[in-house]
Amino acid sequence: MIWNPEMETMPRAALRALQLERLRQAVARAMRVPFYQRRFAEAGVGPEDLRDLDDLSRFPFTRKTDLRDHYPFGMLAVPREACVRLHASSGTRGKPTVAAYTRGDIEVWAEVVARSIACAGGRPGDVLHNAYGYGLFTGGLGLHYGAERMGQTVVPASGGFTTRQVELIVDFQAHGLCCTPSYALQIAETMREMGVGRSRLALRYAILGAEPWTEEMRRAIEAELGVDAVDIYGLSEIVGPGVACECAEAKAGAHIFEDHFLAEIVDPDTGEVLPPGAMGELVLTTLTKEAMPLIRYRTGDICSLDAEPCACGRTFARMSRVVGRADDMLIIRGVNVYPSEVEAVLLGAPELSGHYRILLTREGPLDRMTVEVEAAEEFAFRLGTFSEDHPAVRELSARVRRALADRLRVSAELRVLAPRALPRPQGKAVRVVDQRQAPAQGANA
Repeated sequence: MIWNPEMETMPRAALRALQLERLRQAVARAMRVPFYQRRFAEAGVGPEDLRDLDDLSRFPFTRKTDLRDHYPFGMLAVPREACVRLHASSGTRGKPTVAAYTRGDIEVWAEVVARSIACAGGRPGDVLHNAYGYGLFTGGLGLHYGAERMGQTVVPASGGFTTRQVELIVDFQAHGLCCTPSYALQIAETMREMGVGRSRLALRYAILGAEPWTEEMRRAIEAELGVDAVDIYGLSEIVGPGVACECAEAKAGAHIFEDHFLAEIVDPDTGEVLPPGAMGELVLTTLTKEAMPLIRYRTGDICSLDAEPCACGRTFARMSRVVGRADDMLIIRGVNVYPSEVEAVLLGAPELSGHYRILLTREGPLDRMTVEVEAAEEFAFRLGTFSEDHPAVRELSARVRRALADRLRVSAELRVLAPRALPRPQGKAVRVVDQRQAPAQGANA
């Protein structure tokens, strides 16, 4: 099902013409903001300089620090009284970033989330179990409004109380599940503990996001829950979830809803625009945002773009799975490491679960990386009494440690723990714990 065929299957030439028209309007709206007035004047650019989409590269970038420097309302292009909703980040790395919405912005948000649900296989009349957090975090309310727009029955479960979540999924016969990938694994784990088999579920699809995840984790979730698991992408500064979503037909990158968001890929170091297919930092420009238009916003997310036709029939370009964040990249003894690379190795071993964390410490001048990962319950059960010194555990640890060294090109210690040894997240999983004395690198926000 395609929610809005007129827009989602538009020929690329017509789409680019629409984007250019909306881009000029977006830049004009942005010039109501003193910050953009100064930046554009310094760069000598304005709406009249946009003769084609490539001219956008002449405009300056917007960074997260700009939003923090103008906290709380300095980036608004409308009076605060015209805003019907405010969201904000956690602010764990400084002042929070504020996301403001007019009534029109909320309508656009509901529209792109409805498209995302359709991408996953959702239909009007479905029961959608929404385990994203409600509140200042954009996930819960974003999926909620989009599902209601489609005509679904929403269960606003939010996060936590996992046994109760499982009961609701079974009792209400939910067709769709929305949450972080790590929490989907936790729900599956709790179902096993409660003796809830797949025959008691009506689940068909899972819409997962808010943290990086791998193909290996997708296969694990799909096997556990019997669903099509798709990746939804978004960030509160742009709109929230619904900037892009994978389609269940291809699962080959998330379709960016390009009538509302214009995407570029740039070199993270130089800012140079890169060609299609190249891996770099995703830069987004809001084309229809009223309250807080953002021009060339550097997301920090590392991915690539593909505008080739998709099996689902949508013509929107697709962004690859985010391999990491420019500011989450770990530098271990001079080698660049993304947590997603660690996850891919761990989930390639069937004796291990998807619950892990990376500990960073320092011994003298050298960084040390230790990966802690839980054994899969089936593997631990076969051992009888679990021990890190068991010969099978030691053999597994040595094998995975070699695989990590081959993949990462840097050595890492590995500890295989008993099931349930690591704390469980209620929202985003904290994958990196930086215990080095120097300023933290790569700890997840």
